[in-house]
Amino acid sequence: MYPVMLQIANKPVVVVGGGDVAERKVVGLLEANAAVTVVSPAVTKALKELAENGKIHWKEKLFSADDIDGAFLVIAATNDRHVNETVAQVAKPHQLINIVDDPERSNFHVPSVVRRGKLTISVSTNGASPTLAKQIRNEIANIYDEEYERYVDFLLACRRYILQHIDDASIRRSIFQTIATESFRKNGTWEEQLRELIARYKKQP
Repeated sequence: MYPVMLQIANKPVVVVGGGDVAERKVVGLLEANAAVTVVSPAVTKALKELAENGKIHWKEKLFSADDIDGAFLVIAATNDRHVNETVAQVAKPHQLINIVDDPERSNFHVPSVVRRGKLTISVSTNGASPTLAKQIRNEIANIYDEEYERYVDFLLACRRYILQHIDDASIRRSIFQTIATESFRKNGTWEEQLRELIARYKKQP
């Protein structure tokens, strides 16, 4: 397996299935701003509301091969292994496909994810044990709490400012290393600490 972060914003994605598993997949895809189509004769209440609010497109029908024409990514998430297998068979070689109940028939796996704004942490067992992946994800989520969303936004703003205003590469590197430390983050006064750092390094001969 080769881990990557996949940019799927506005990409056409098809989820075959309308149950709880499909719902979880759709929620994750929407967080990544994908253009989601759900194919299923029935869907959960939450998926129906998403369709009614224009967040997803719902094809209220049984699956047929042309439902995934043009899809960049396909997820087969029904509780019918025959339907899931049919999706796998009709998918094109260039399409990314995940069969939720058959990792061997998939060419990618969806990891368990912790999101904190721009920070994304993924955990995968390559389909061996989604339960273990979720347990590890929950442990990570307790370590990297909601504060990290603001912290990563701060680091991004710092990086842009430093690259624009500090020419010395060694000074830039030292500041980047310092502001990424746990002691810096826990101090809390990030902007004040940054000003002090910049002033200190600029005074150095």
